[in-house]
Amino acid sequence: MKKIAYIEIDTHAEIARAFMDIMRDSREFTVDYYFSKKIKDQIMEDQEAVFLSDSSMITDQLKDKGYDVVIIGTVHRYFNTFFAITQKYNTAVIVHNLNFPQTSRWSLIKSIFKEDVIYRLKLWWKEGLFYLSKPYKQARNLMVLDPELSSGTYKFLPLFYTGNFEKKENKELIVVIPGSVSQKRRDYQYIFKTIRNSHVSVYYNFVFLGKARGSELKELEKLSANLPENIMIKYFTERVSSHDFESWMRKADVLWCPIQQQTEFFSQPETYGVTKMTGNLGDAIKYGKIAVFPKNYPSKSEFIIPETENIIEQFNGLKNITFDFNEKYSRDVVLANLEKVLNSL
Repeated sequence: MKKIAYIEIDTHAEIARAFMDIMRDSREFTVDYYFSKKIKDQIMEDQEAVFLSDSSMITDQLKDKGYDVVIIGTVHRYFNTFFAITQKYNTAVIVHNLNFPQTSRWSLIKSIFKEDVIYRLKLWWKEGLFYLSKPYKQARNLMVLDPELSSGTYKFLPLFYTGNFEKKENKELIVVIPGSVSQKRRDYQYIFKTIRNSHVSVYYNFVFLGKARGSELKELEKLSANLPENIMIKYFTERVSSHDFESWMRKADVLWCPIQQQTEFFSQPETYGVTKMTGNLGDAIKYGKIAVFPKNYPSKSEFIIPETENIIEQFNGLKNITFDFNEKYSRDVVLANLEKVLNSL
């Protein structure tokens, strides 16, 4: 069997968890996981080979282990450490923001003083910020988690599969908006306005499945006090537990994902569906749900539906539409495709 080291000492615990979950059934690979305490606490898995790590330990931990491939889940900091790893090992890096590795030194200098100044200065002085592009250039393989972002440069790494969930009939039509309730990445002002001006003949329940705070929380409080007839809303003022998230995603008739297509990472412009993947794509696959996206979101996936002018009525029409997720996204199919990619690294 081939040996893989999977490193996540930075950010994306959910991706590490997805990789760990599906690789549990692999008969071709064994995987050792190197997680920071923050990541390990979020995953809480005792069944796998998980080692506590950080940027000061990881290079020593990899020595003499004979790994065929080292996968780095996130390179958003510790650039000097990851550059050293890519120089020594057959390394693959998962890229979450395609423009970020192309950032020029001058742009980096300017970005330091735009926001999070103390944190960014730390990246500069201690973590090799000006080495930012080097791990990406040195790595033998760069990978993305959305097939539509793949190219000659970026290999698609399939991780998301559809679970076997029993779908029950709801008394009302449940529309779930997954993700933190923030105007920064989704157009919640558009959602509030659409719900406020709706006149419907069937019962709707709009579930804001993420923590709401600030001005968005105030808007939700106002909205809930003056809802149109036949419409209910549910929102959360604390971090949504994994149990609640799972429960509502299973119940959902349709997902509503009004993504703000233009965003930025480290003050660099990124575009959802073009240079950056949205987590809502993985949500839709995992729970086997039809998802409504903005008309301008570029997607060839049949379960991603462009919104129409009367989106509320569109939800009602989509309630009984089904998509066979198991044909492309069953656990066995995704694992076989994943192993094929890993064997090519």
